[in-house]
Amino acid sequence: MNTADFEIKTNIQISKPAAEVFEAIVDPAKMSNYFIAKGSARLKEGEQVMWSFPEFEGEYPVNVKKIEPGKLISLTWDVEGTPFLVEMILIPRGDNATKLTVTEKSTAAEQPSVQWLKNNTEGWANFSACLKAYLEYGINLRKGAFDFISGDK
Repeated sequence: MNTADFEIKTNIQISKPAAEVFEAIVDPAKMSNYFIAKGSARLKEGEQVMWSFPEFEGEYPVNVKKIEPGKLISLTWDVEGTPFLVEMILIPRGDNATKLTVTEKSTAAEQPSVQWLKNNTEGWANFSACLKAYLEYGINLRKGAFDFISGDK
């Protein structure tokens, strides 16, 4: 990474085993409880899935690059014509906790990259917090949180 590039990195500890955290990310039925409205399929290495979000129109392609069950999810997704690499690393912390690190790889430190950095840093931090709330407490923090974007009341 060039020192003039931006990279997003978020970390959170979730009080669940790595296998359970992993499943909540790769299974679209579970992911729809905290992040997406709908996913076309389970995340599988070498395949493309489509994600839709409750607050945005359309579907977004996600290309799965690498999967290591319980340890790593690597994917690219297209942001306004540019594919960005996202890596999710799961590190067990004892028997019943997992450190999740989400990194969205670098983009040039220039406009419109500053807006990308702002939006996606908020997005991945939100993803992590919503995943934690869903797995630990069974609640969907995202539900209704972004109705103001789509104009819903």
